[in-house]
Amino acid sequence: MPAAKNFTFICGADDFLVGRLGKERFEALAAAITDEFARETINGFAANVGEVGSAVNRFRDAVQTISMFGGQRVVWLKDVNFLADTVTGRAESTLKLVEDLQQILEGVNPAETAVLITAAPVDRRRSFPKWAEKNADFSLVGGDSDNAGEALVGVALAEAKSLGARFAPNALELMLVKVGANTRLIVEETRKLATYVDDPASTAGGAVIEEAHVAELTPNVAEGDFFEAAEAFFSGNLQWTLAALHRHFFSGGDARPVISALQNRNRILLQVRALVDAGDVRIGPRGLDGFPKAQAAHSAKFIGATEKSSFNLFTQNPWYLGKLAGSAKLPTLRRLIDNQQELIAAFEEIIRRPDEQEEVLREVAVRCLAA
Repeated sequence: MPAAKNFTFICGADDFLVGRLGKERFEALAAAITDEFARETINGFAANVGEVGSAVNRFRDAVQTISMFGGQRVVWLKDVNFLADTVTGRAESTLKLVEDLQQILEGVNPAETAVLITAAPVDRRRSFPKWAEKNADFSLVGGDSDNAGEALVGVALAEAKSLGARFAPNALELMLVKVGANTRLIVEETRKLATYVDDPASTAGGAVIEEAHVAELTPNVAEGDFFEAAEAFFSGNLQWTLAALHRHFFSGGDARPVISALQNRNRILLQVRALVDAGDVRIGPRGLDGFPKAQAAHSAKFIGATEKSSFNLFTQNPWYLGKLAGSAKLPTLRRLIDNQQELIAAFEEIIRRPDEQEEVLREVAVRCLAA
């Protein structure tokens, strides 16, 4: 039978996920301790080396304190950030303090004091995380930061499962595209959608989150994209586009963000069309066939555009690209270039006609879609 671990160590790239699991673990540890003075929480967030020293010293004092009425104590060192690859985390003084922290933990008697440490982010190349993985009750939440996409999928799937719901094909991918890499929003949107499909008055047909539910209920906050107007425009449906524009301006919207959204979508489709015409990719039932090969061949050419941007096709979600390209007939390269020119001209036109912004965009839609 393996020996009991001296302490519990929970870490990961995302502070929200780490903190949530840490709270659950602390509540479980504290449940058997009736004396509220035997439960102590210490803030491990440090902006400089001096604050690291203060946190470690407070932790040492808490661990060495004996319960007033006897029995076990529980100490939680939470929100530790000085184990990351940062200026503070790399400082020699911090590394010495981390060695002190390790010595404190080596001397902990778990029968007297239950210790919980939560840290995010963590540089797992350092000696302390490696030591903690071998000597603690260790949990890595959400996987490594290199697998952030898979981690976000796992967060949504786990949350839906805990609520008795599941995602239909393409629903989860669409939610991640609209919400972005924000775990808090992913959790809250999943809870909202699961509540909706579990509503007895709903016609959802069981606790299954469909793609249509996400399209209707989830706001597109990832890039400020005005989803309906962009969807309508690139579907080629003129009446839908005009109606979407009217709804946008009726609620007091401005033309500039709509134009930006249309330009972003158009830039992406320009690059997709170029790859299709070159024979590097093909639009198939599962998205862009051959995309990984095209990425290996061309991604190095996008110098200085490595962050997620519509200027670099290869920073986009591959599922999202396939969805954009396959949702309607892909326009010709000439049509996409003309669209971009029209949208550039629209920016200039609304400066001349600031009180006629809806009319300017309606004229653009008619010229582009009725051609």
